[in-house]
Amino acid sequence: ISGGYDNGETERIGRELESARRRIRKLVWINPMYGASTFQPRAQGMRAALPYVDHFLPAFNVQSLRVLVRELARV
Repeated sequence: ISGGYDNGETERIGRELESARRRIRKLVWINPMYGASTFQPRAQGMRAALPYVDHFLPAFNVQSLRVLVRELARV
């Protein structure tokens, strides 16, 4: 769960997520900002992570949490 505002080295983020992908079936990124009408993945950390993410889901209100639960049940 992250807002994607990580300000670490983007190369490291990529390496770590690539490594994680070898040990997991699916990578689900839950972002509380992803429901806002103005949301754009502008932060470098978020842009570096997205290629490794299988399911990018919002978690900002009850309806988005219902969608999240439904999607996680499918995964």
